[in-house]
Parts: sequence; C-alpha cells; structure tokens
Amino acid sequence: MTRAICTATFEATHGPEQLSFAKRAADLAATMSTEEIAIIDYGMGNLRSIANMLDHIGAPAVITGDVDRIASAERLILPGVGAFGAGMRSIEERGLREILDQRVLKDRVPVLGICLGMQLMGRSSAEGGAKGLGWLDAESRRFAFDERPDLKIPHMGWNLVDVAKPSSLFEDGALEPRFYFVHSYHFVCAEESDVLCTTHHGYDFTSAVERDNIQGVQFHPEKSHRFGMRLLAGFAGLPC
Repeated sequence: MTRAICTATFEATHGPEQLSFAKRAADLAATMSTEEIAIIDYGMGNLRSIANMLDHIGAPAVITGDVDRIASAERLILPGVGAFGAGMRSIEERGLREILDQRVLKDRVPVLGICLGMQLMGRSSAEGGAKGLGWLDAESRRFAFDERPDLKIPHMGWNLVDVAKPSSLFEDGALEPRFYFVHSYHFVCAEESDVLCTTHHGYDFTSAVERDNIQGVQFHPEKSHRFGMRLLAGFAGLPC
C-alpha cells in the first residue's frame, strides 16, 4: 500500500516550521552572493509556482526561454508537466536543445529536472517514440499493476522518499522527507549509481536521480511545503 500523507494534516502540523525555515533561508540568502537560477520556459510546467517558492527562500531566479539568459545562468531548473513527446518537441521547436546541452554537458552547470523535466533527461520513454535529451542512461516506463487493481494510476498525493546516498538536495539527519507526486510514468536507470531516491507505489521506483551536476526529482518540490523548500534551498546552494 502507498505510504500516502494527508495534505491537510501535513499543512496543519508543519505550517509554523515551514514559515520559520523560509525566513531563515531568506535572511541567509541576503548575505550571500547572487547566483541566478534560470527556470527553463519551454511551454510546459509549473513555472510560476517554482519561481514563487525560490523567491520565498531568497534564491534569485528568472523564468526564461531566452538563449542568452540561459547561457549566463549559474544554475538551471528544467520543469515539466505533460507528455514526454510534446515536451521534447517544444524544446526543439523553441531552439533550446543546443544551449541546454552546452550548459549541462560542456559547461557542467548544476541542473535540476522536475517531474517531466527529469524524465526528459533520459534516453526515451514508453510514452510515444520520441528520444529524450540523453543526459542520463535511463528510460521512463508506465506503472504496471496487473495483479493490484486497487492501486491507482496516476500515482498522486504525498509519499515518502528513501534517500540512497548523500546529496546537496537532502540535509543529513533530516526526518523522512515527504513530497507531492502526480505521475503515471517513472524513471528506470541503467546505472544504479545514478539513483538518489526511491519511493514505494506498488513497488519501489526511482523518485530522484543524481550524477555529477545533473539532478532530477519525479515529485513536485514546489507543492511540497517545507520539504520542497529545503530541497530547493539545497539546490540553490543556500544553507538548510
């Protein structure tokens, strides 16, 4: 059974701590050097929600599909909601593929993929025949519960993540992190060393990845309250 967490209960029990953390992060950010995060606008994703949470913790960010702005950013976030093929087509049609490959593979700037954005980092998806960005040796597969009709697709709601290795996205010794998920496909990595987190929904699946400067999460940190703020603060290089 999925270890789902009730959103209403989570908000009611963690609200004050969430606000306290945001204030501490914003105060600390004000004393640090400015490094702009480019939230890539290719027409798909919760761009404003991500920008609002980054602003809440004091991390400078801009929503942009401008090649020059992306070329000068210190960090990149590749968001995404929707179909795999449509996402890749939009990136190509907007002329963003070359600059994204340059920044991630050659310049090696930190990049965080969110939901569909993480799936696009792989080679392919069972959802259509489009090829992905190929930054990671992985593919996306649809959940399959042939013998468990009680399990729903999409996987939607709060769930726990099990962190497999140290990462800037997760502070040491934190309580079990909980995040908000909405997805029907999940990442399958060819290299086990790329798996950062797993989550259980019928079976264990990869819910976050990390290799060098490339990080990705299947869940939505921008909808995950204090856990999402801590994760984005870690990506932005802010103290947690």
